[in-house]
Amino acid sequence: MTQTQKKNPESTQFGTKTVSPEEKTTLVRGVFDSVAEKYDIMNDVMSGGLHRLWKDHLVRSIGARPRMKCLDVAGGTGDIAFRLRKNGGPSIDITVFDLNHNMLSVGRDRAINKGWVNDFEWITGNAETLPFPDNHFDLYTIAFGLRNVTRIDTAIAEAYRVLKPGGRFFCLEFSHVRNPVLSKAYDFYSFSALPKMGELIAQDRESYQYLAESIRKFPTQADLKARMEATGFEQCKFSNLSGGICAIHQGTKSKYS
Repeated sequence: MTQTQKKNPESTQFGTKTVSPEEKTTLVRGVFDSVAEKYDIMNDVMSGGLHRLWKDHLVRSIGARPRMKCLDVAGGTGDIAFRLRKNGGPSIDITVFDLNHNMLSVGRDRAINKGWVNDFEWITGNAETLPFPDNHFDLYTIAFGLRNVTRIDTAIAEAYRVLKPGGRFFCLEFSHVRNPVLSKAYDFYSFSALPKMGELIAQDRESYQYLAESIRKFPTQADLKARMEATGFEQCKFSNLSGGICAIHQGTKSKYS
């Protein structure tokens, strides 16, 4: 195993399959090419609308301010960006960044429908190689996207690089349920009901099978916190939502960086 893979153990995991890091990136892009048009509908169906409450909780935790410079990675259809814009007002500066052009197209169309034609910058690219200068953003957000990144530690390091000293990192992601009764029910739902719903609503069972598997392969809450700290983030903490079905992780870049 290479040093990069030691730092990024998920880089060869596509759900339960073992692939090369390059294959994983291509396969993940393919998943979201497939589900882009139905992504928001499926989020509502899969979570019973809870994803909206989780995202609201995330943005309330952030406390968006006017003129804040924000980067929303894996921002695709705009759910987090729109909440930041609503809270921070028209002077907030938001860049939406995503690996998948189709997801960004959906988000751009939604922004136009809201009358926010020029309120966001939409950029396609990889979270592991952000095309932005050092010390550039006040805020970095990534919601339900980090588990799909090929090299998680590399992406966290890039987040640290592009944040200004004192800038904050927020990650909302599916995580690990601690209660054994809830965990058993959640497993049944994830591996039985979720792929079936993907087949019926999005005509894509395999993509939603992958999404269920990717959640189980994601680092635990404590592991991700440790990996953020290893990158250099300070004041790292996490808060579980819905019994650990998802969690918000946050950290701050040192003011002396």
